[in-house]
Parts: sequence; structure tokens; C-alpha cells
Amino acid sequence: MKALLISAVIIGSSTSPVLSDEYQPGYSTSRTCTRVEYREEYIPGTRSNPGYVKSWEETVEVPCGPKSRTTVRQTEIDQNDCTEGKVAGGLLGGGLATAVSRGKDRWWAIPAGIVGGSMVGCQMDGG
Repeated sequence: MKALLISAVIIGSSTSPVLSDEYQPGYSTSRTCTRVEYREEYIPGTRSNPGYVKSWEETVEVPCGPKSRTTVRQTEIDQNDCTEGKVAGGLLGGGLATAVSRGKDRWWAIPAGIVGGSMVGCQMDGG
């Protein structure tokens, strides 16, 4: 029975994010982090006046976490560009195929020399 007469305070954290205010008085930097919490208090009643729950939101100060909460992922991009090697290798391969091939074989030897030379030139250029 005594438990019904005592006011109970129920404290629950809301899902609101931690807010941070950063300011620089003078030459020092300080940070204040806050969070909004939802609170309830039971007000007991009587037979003629029933009890009720009073609720409100309160801003409370909380410990600050790391300065930056977001992490930036950096993907490594292959910077090896072998364009110059492909062009030079293709020209050399096509020229070599033209010099070596004769007659009907030139129709397939020149394109094959260009493709083969461009692959070799790309590998030599660092790609």
C-alpha cells in the first residue's frame, strides 16, 4: 500500500542524438554534449481523484565521444594509367607486323600486332 502512495519517477532515454556545442573562449577549446531524455512521474490519486502520469522532456549533459562520429572510407583507386604505353606498343606492334608479314597474311597480322603490342606496351608502362 505504501508503494502506491510514493511517487515513482521513470526515466527513459529517448532516441534523440547527442548534440554538441563547440566554442572557443580565449585560446582554449571546450565541447559540451547534450541529449534529450524523456521522463515520467506517477502522481498517485485517491478514490475520488484518480492518479495520473506527468511526462516531460529534459536536456541533460552527457560525456562526449570521439570528435568525429562519422567515418569516411577511402577506397584505393588504381592510378596506373597505361594509355601512353598502349599507344606506343600498338604502333610498334602494327609496324613490326607490317614489316614481317607478306601477302594474304597481312589482313590478320597487322591487327594482331597492334593488339599484342598494346598489351605489351601497357605492361611496360606500369599497368
